[in-house]
Amino acid sequence: MTVLLSGATNQIGRFLLARLVAAHRPVVALSRHPQPAQPGVDWWAADLRALPAPEQPWSAIVSFAPLDAWGDWLARQEQAPARKIIVTSSMSVLSKQGSAQPAEQALVKLLQQGEENLAVQAARLGMQWTILRPTLVYGAGIDRSLTPFVQRARRTRVFPIPMAQGLRQPVHADDIALAVMQTLQGDAASGQILQIGGGERLTYQQMFRRVHRSIGKPTLPAYLPEGLLTLLAKAWPRMRGPVSRLQQDLVADNQRLAELLGVHPRPFHPEPQTWQAMTVPQAADRIRQASVG
Repeated sequence: MTVLLSGATNQIGRFLLARLVAAHRPVVALSRHPQPAQPGVDWWAADLRALPAPEQPWSAIVSFAPLDAWGDWLARQEQAPARKIIVTSSMSVLSKQGSAQPAEQALVKLLQQGEENLAVQAARLGMQWTILRPTLVYGAGIDRSLTPFVQRARRTRVFPIPMAQGLRQPVHADDIALAVMQTLQGDAASGQILQIGGGERLTYQQMFRRVHRSIGKPTLPAYLPEGLLTLLAKAWPRMRGPVSRLQQDLVADNQRLAELLGVHPRPFHPEPQTWQAMTVPQAADRIRQASVG
């Protein structure tokens, strides 16, 4: 019943670890740095690329680490190290396909190759595999997309709101963790690449307005019109890709997720504590509060 968890300290991993411990599932959690002792968790400070094969197969491997690393690791195995493997990729594999930025083109290629290699190697070893492609992830206060805006606004008391109409579908990290738990419990999602987005679609401007309301401190909204954003992209080449997508719809289709796993992600209603870095015990408390509510 032991689950090997890679990426246990990232935002999805913190919620999944809390759920696995609550479900009394033994966990071997990988981390590049030593971690505090925790009941039900065996922490390994190990480099994934040097990870030895287990003496006894794990029930499952769950990874929020780079896909290419796991595909390469599986390629070196002669026997299945686990019955199934569940990993996260990104909706960027679709949304950035037409990007003119070399770095983003390279990312898409890396994700595509990682997904394909993992599926091929898992099939070679007779393992079930599932790939989840999330949209913009938030919820543990350590994301690099929305939380930095909140932290900066709390210091400067100014919050930028781009006046862009492209649709977004932010997904809570715990909803991805729940999808993983459902995948662990059955075989319905075997051999599937599933999109997972939040429970509602908002324009970019609407999303940032809700973030602004959740900051928890008085801050002045600074509305950024499309013309100003275009000038910013021209002056700062690295911003051309992100700015060009502000008017695009970057959303996911949750239909298969609901059909196969019965998971219906929550709508986007952040609170001040959403943007505070969350430990695993705190994540467990939030899960309990949500279930009671």
